[in-house]
Amino acid sequence: MQHTSLENGRWAEMSFPQQMANIGSETSRVLKALQAGKDSRAEGAFARAQELIDLTIKYGRSESSPIFRSAMWEELCRFRELFCAAFLSRNLAELASLNKYLDQFAFILN
Repeated sequence: MQHTSLENGRWAEMSFPQQMANIGSETSRVLKALQAGKDSRAEGAFARAQELIDLTIKYGRSESSPIFRSAMWEELCRFRELFCAAFLSRNLAELASLNKYLDQFAFILN
């Protein structure tokens, strides 16, 4: 695990948009590395993105309403599934689309 400091509580303190924007930073690195033909760099960013997604699933904002938590988990699990499929098939268009989705969370933080 590369994000050990985040698992110790810092990740759970972030808002859902902050968590998603951080995931977006890694997915952006995946896309850029694949576009540049740097597979090992893409693999590392992919692993880090998966860790952040998993941390969000595990430690997402617990004070959120049960309905929001359920929807959040559903969305994250579906996103993880799509992201893995796009990465494994090297579908750059799909990766770009998923990254664009995550960009919206970064925009609302500014």
